[in-house]
Amino acid sequence: MPRHGWSMRSCLAVALAIGALSASGSWPAARAEIAFEASWEAPSYQVVREQMLSWLAGANLKNSAEASVRKLWPAQPTETLDASQVLDLAAASFAASSADAAELVAVCNNAYEGPAVADPEWLADADVPPLVQRNLRLYYARWLAQYGLYDEVLHQIGDLRPAEVIDPASLLFYQMVAYHQLVRPDDARSAMVQLMERDDALPRRFQQVAQLVERDLSGLEDESLDHIARRMHDIRRRLAYGRAGTQVQEIEQGVLDSLDKKIKDLEDQQQQQQAAASAGSGGAQQPSQGMQDSKIAELKAPMQVDRRDIGNKSGWGDLPPKEREQALQQIGREFPAHYRELVEQYFRELANEQTPPKEN
Repeated sequence: MPRHGWSMRSCLAVALAIGALSASGSWPAARAEIAFEASWEAPSYQVVREQMLSWLAGANLKNSAEASVRKLWPAQPTETLDASQVLDLAAASFAASSADAAELVAVCNNAYEGPAVADPEWLADADVPPLVQRNLRLYYARWLAQYGLYDEVLHQIGDLRPAEVIDPASLLFYQMVAYHQLVRPDDARSAMVQLMERDDALPRRFQQVAQLVERDLSGLEDESLDHIARRMHDIRRRLAYGRAGTQVQEIEQGVLDSLDKKIKDLEDQQQQQQAAASAGSGGAQQPSQGMQDSKIAELKAPMQVDRRDIGNKSGWGDLPPKEREQALQQIGREFPAHYRELVEQYFRELANEQTPPKEN
C-alpha cells in the first residue's frame, strides 16, 4: 500500500528537491537519496521504562506498591513486548498509584454491561501527570472500542497525538475505527493515512483492518444513498446502546434532510427530462414515464461499496488458510463484528476471482 502520510513541510521539501534536481539535470542519479520520514514513532521499551521510573520516583507510593511496580519494569524483559503489551504494563503500574486508576483498570478488565459507561473525569485534574492521564485515556478507549462505544472513544482520545502516548499505533488505529464507524470519512482517512506511515511495523491485524477501511471508503461519496444508509446504521447502533438524546436526534434530522434533498433532486431531474422530451417531440404529449436515470439507485447494505482494485502488494489476501482463519479469529475477538464481515466478504470475492471459469 502506498504511503500518503506526508506533512506539508515534507511535501514542500520534496517539491523543492525535485525542482532543484530537475533544473540541474541530476535527477536520475539523486532520486534514490530522497527519503520520507513518518510523522510518528513508537518509543522503545527502554524509553518507556525510563519514563515510568521517573514517574514512580515522584508518585509517593507505599514501599510495597513501589516494589511491585518496579518488578513490572525489569531492565531486560524476559520476552519481546509489543507496544500494546507495554501499555498494559503502564496501566497496571498506574493502578497501584490511586484508587481511581485501579477502578478504571478494573473496568477495562471486565465485560461491558451498559448502557452507562464510566466517565473518569478525574483524569482531567491538573494534578494528574500527563503520562498517567493520556495513557489511561488510551487504555480506556481501547476497551470502549471493543464494545462499539465510538462516541466515548473519541471523547477520550480524539484530541490526543501520537507523540503523547506509549502506543501511538493503537491511538491512530482506534481513532480511525471510531471515525469510520461514526461515518466521518475524512477524519477516518486522515487517521488511516497517518497510521500506515509505518505499515511495516504495525501488527498484522492493524494492517488488515486499515486496508479494509481504505477499501470501504474508496467509493463513498457525501450525500449519496450509501452515505445516508451508513448514517442510518449509526443511528440504529446508538439506539441499541440506549442513546436517544439530542445528538441522536440531530443525526436523525440530518438523515431526513438528506433524504428530502435526494428526493427533490430526483424529481427535478425527472421534470427536466420530461420537458426535454416534450420539446424534442414538438410539444406532443408523450405517456408519462420516468427515465431509467431518474430511478433511485439500489440501496446497498450499510458499509458496502463497489469493489475497487487496491492491488495486492501487502500479500494479505494471499494468506494460507490457517493464517487466514487466525486473522479472522483475531479480528473477531478485538474488533466489532462488522470488520469480520468485511474480511469474510473480501475473502469470498478473492475466491471468486481466483476460481477458473468452467469449460463448455
